[in-house]
Amino acid sequence: MTLLSVNLNKIAVLRNSRGGNEPDIATAAHTCIEAGCGGITVHPRPDMRHVTPADVRVIAGLLRGRVEYNIEGNPFAGARGAYPGLLELAREVRPNQVTLVPDGDGQITSDHGFDLTKDIDTLKPIVAAFREIGCRVSVFVDAGGEGFAEAAAIGVQRIELYTGPYAEAFAEGDARKELAAFSDTARRAQQAGLAVNAGHDLSQANLGTFKSAIPGLAEVSIGHALIGEALYQGLTNTVKAYLEILS
Repeated sequence: MTLLSVNLNKIAVLRNSRGGNEPDIATAAHTCIEAGCGGITVHPRPDMRHVTPADVRVIAGLLRGRVEYNIEGNPFAGARGAYPGLLELAREVRPNQVTLVPDGDGQITSDHGFDLTKDIDTLKPIVAAFREIGCRVSVFVDAGGEGFAEAAAIGVQRIELYTGPYAEAFAEGDARKELAAFSDTARRAQQAGLAVNAGHDLSQANLGTFKSAIPGLAEVSIGHALIGEALYQGLTNTVKAYLEILS
């Protein structure tokens, strides 16, 4: 079954909007795990707009091998204040997986992936550094991307498909063109020996259709929609609903 990794960034956004410790991100992680999710995802950024390095460490202590830990981030964003950089955080907490994303401070959210045909030489040493500390390496990419054999050759083990364009087309009523592009991209990546993850704007409404179009989908990372739906349905019920879709 496709693994569900719950992204907890929005819990931190809500907490940070008020200050203090509520809602508590560790309690949220525990609740998701008890509901049956297979992983927890966080995406710390240098500006610490949501998940902080302290959160990354707290969650690492909570998980202790119970489920997979996936940390997303830009590996080229340097240390700033309390943010030590993605590689240094990974060295501290040793997540199961790191997902490399080319985001910057000016982006409200991640909105594109790496171009593996252009970025492969830049990625090569950083991929090696993460592999050296035992992390599985996934790289955020767009549908239609190329360079999967080259990525596998430098040690990349997975790609994560940026599914924002699919979600937008689905909401507009016809996602057939986007689904064909994502299916082709996933097939080519798998042929190159890479496993395929997916994430961004996936929801209860559109997840089933997407999963059906991507045989062998390894993992989905879902946060924004899941936390929004949980406001109405409850966090435990929402996680279970996603697991039902994935099953």
